[in-house]
This record gives sequence, C-alpha cells and structure tokens, in this order.
Amino acid sequence: MNVLYHLTILPPKMPKAEALSQEIALLQSTFGGELIYLNPNISSPIYLPRLLFGFHKLPEIRRREAEIDLHHVYNPDPFPFPILRFLQKPVVYTLSSGIGDKRPNLRFLSRLTAVTVPDERSYKRLRGWGLANVHLVRAGVENGRFSQTSQPLDGRLRLLVASAPWNVLQFQSKGIDALLAFAAQRPDVALIFLWRGHLLDEMQRRVAAHNLADRVQVIDELVDVNAILATVHATVNLASAEGIVKAYPHSLLDSLAAGKPVLVSQAIPMADYVAQTGCGVVVEAVTPEAIGQAVDKLVANYEEMVETAVHLGRRDFTLETMIASYRQVYQAVLAGAA
Repeated sequence: MNVLYHLTILPPKMPKAEALSQEIALLQSTFGGELIYLNPNISSPIYLPRLLFGFHKLPEIRRREAEIDLHHVYNPDPFPFPILRFLQKPVVYTLSSGIGDKRPNLRFLSRLTAVTVPDERSYKRLRGWGLANVHLVRAGVENGRFSQTSQPLDGRLRLLVASAPWNVLQFQSKGIDALLAFAAQRPDVALIFLWRGHLLDEMQRRVAAHNLADRVQVIDELVDVNAILATVHATVNLASAEGIVKAYPHSLLDSLAAGKPVLVSQAIPMADYVAQTGCGVVVEAVTPEAIGQAVDKLVANYEEMVETAVHLGRRDFTLETMIASYRQVYQAVLAGAA
C-alpha cells in the first residue's frame, strides 16, 4: 500500500512537536508514502486563499499518482478544496477537529471516497445528516513513551498548556488570555506553556503584563514531554468554539497516558469523554471564572481523577487501535466499499 498524505497547514517549525505531523509520520512508517503541504503561503509573495491551495503542487501530484493507491487529506474543518476534484485516486479526508453543530457541505463530503472523524460527537452528527461514507477513527498515542509519576498536591497546582496559538487571534480563542488572567488571580497556580516557535515575543509580553514571570514558564523548544508531565498535576486545553483544536488533542491524550487528569473546554469534542469517564473536568466557558470553577473541582476530586486517568489513559487511546482503524478504512477504500 502506498499513500500520498496531504496537510493544509504551513510546514511547522517543529514537526516533532506538532500532533498531525507526528500522526502522519507514524502512518507513513506503517503504510508507506510521502507527505505534501497544500498550503502555498510559505513562499507566496501574497496571501493565497484556501480555494487555491494545492494547485502549485498539481504537477508533482500528477507524477506521484502513478505510484500511489490513495490520497489521505488532513484538514480541521470540512472545507471543499477545489484541488481535490483533480485527484484521480481515491481520497480519504480526515476532519481532525471533528464537526460542529452547523450542517456542512454534505454534497462535497459525500463525493469523497471516505471521511474520517476522531470523535463520537462528530460521527453521530454526520451519520444523522445522512452521510454514509464516514468512519470513526479514535486518536492514539505511543503510551510506552510515558511513565506515570505521582505528583501529590503540595499547595501549588501546576498545569501544563501544550496547545500554542498559530496567530494572534488564537490567544483568545485557545484560552491563553483567559488562563493568564486566571493565574493572575490565583497565586496557588503555576502554568507551563509548551510553545512552537510562533509569537514568542507576544506571549512574553502578555506574561509580563500580568506580572506572572515567577509562575508562568514558556518553553519554546523541543522537550521530553514525559519529563514535563512528571512535574505537573494536570494538563489543560481550551477552545472557544469547535474546530479550533483537534477533537482529541494529543496533549490531553499524552497527559492521560502519564496518569495526569485533564481540563478541557466544552467546545472540544473530547469533553464528552471526560464527562463520561471522570478523568478530568470540563471547563464550561473560556473565561477566568469558569477555569477557576473547574480547577476547584479538580483539586477537590484530584486523587479520584488521577486513579481514573491511570486506568483509562493507556486503555482507550492506543496507536495499535488507531492504525488498525485506518487500515480498515484504507482497505475498504481500495475494495470500493467505503
């Protein structure tokens, strides 16, 4: 089997710290194939809209189609990229951030060979709207990379934040501003942010404005995530609306694999799983007040949530299950049964 993978984001500065790049690298090692970035704005002198993504790569795609079995496109939302009409081999389209409650372009999605989503919320919505070619592929992480290091509460709650913004607007939509405002009100809370090479100066300016230099650490380099998780009590990932981050953010799956509870906002589909299992707390809104309420609930039930995270983290999100699910999708596509 030979797959041509497509990403619609710009090439990340630190691919090993970017979840989709990691996932595709794993699939490449299993199924073979190459990766193409459809976003032309890394080199374009003017910004090109998504309608034009991929056309600068069309000659290369044409050459590679003689050697591949199918295309696998990753994109957060169900955007109907025109370039997909020009692909001659079957197309698997992964909606990495799931689907919101607004009905998407079902005509576009139904023309794809297969659509995959990582969460039950999105799967049920698409099936309910009549989409027959949708598949559920739950995310997985390499659990063996993580050790479960106990971190008792000691008067200061240390939270890991590992979903950095790609642009200035995401300081608000990813809850960075709300977390800093919350921390400024709570001297018992310390935050560790894992950054990705973008907007570091802007982040440092915000930390200084809140006088949080002694309780907020921003790490802008590739690190041993397991070592960082060993020092914190929980991991937080926020989004003000669906589609901003992955439906099952890798930072939260890593946290569970390390036996650490999670804080996740209601807009992220993983919130359904957290509410059902009790492996953390759902943050009802991306505001300092709602974060504070969730943190208080975490502290009050911390030992129980740690036990749940330890039990579930390595059971429900394995690489083996994810790879097996994609294998089934690929085989169905090639058999014409997707």
